[in-house]
Amino acid sequence: MSAASRYDELIELLDGHQAAYRVLTHAAEGRTDIVSAMRGNPIDHAAKCIIVMVKVGKKTTRYVLAVVPGGSRVDLAQVRKVLGGTYAAFASPNVAEELAGSVLGTVLPFAFDERLELIVDPSLFEAPELFFNAGCLDRSVALKTEDYRRVAVPRVERIAQQSS
Repeated sequence: MSAASRYDELIELLDGHQAAYRVLTHAAEGRTDIVSAMRGNPIDHAAKCIIVMVKVGKKTTRYVLAVVPGGSRVDLAQVRKVLGGTYAAFASPNVAEELAGSVLGTVLPFAFDERLELIVDPSLFEAPELFFNAGCLDRSVALKTEDYRRVAVPRVERIAQQSS
């Protein structure tokens, strides 16, 4: 799936749910701290999206779309614990891009692939509006947090740790 079609899928989803959002254009950037400065949003209002691979037993692999505030890191041990896994690591770039349907740095906080389980840290919901790259490096979406929670219907678990 191309980034343009993932972007179109996002807009269709938000419009279909009558979500309150706006599209922002900016220089191409995928790093949360830099793009947050470009957009003018506090870093913890950014939805940082990371795809994590979790081994559950010897034969089962599950994938999590972990979403945390931009100033935090995903706590891999906590993600592993939440799923009852034996091992957790960041998914390989190829797998992450395949599951996200977009390049790294543009992963959406919505699980469009049925192989992804969406888990969001509750601290993300403290922001009134969430900012994230919209499936491409030069466009972002600012979305009302209550609409994000209503449309995405995520599992909510403590999976963030403060960056040091």
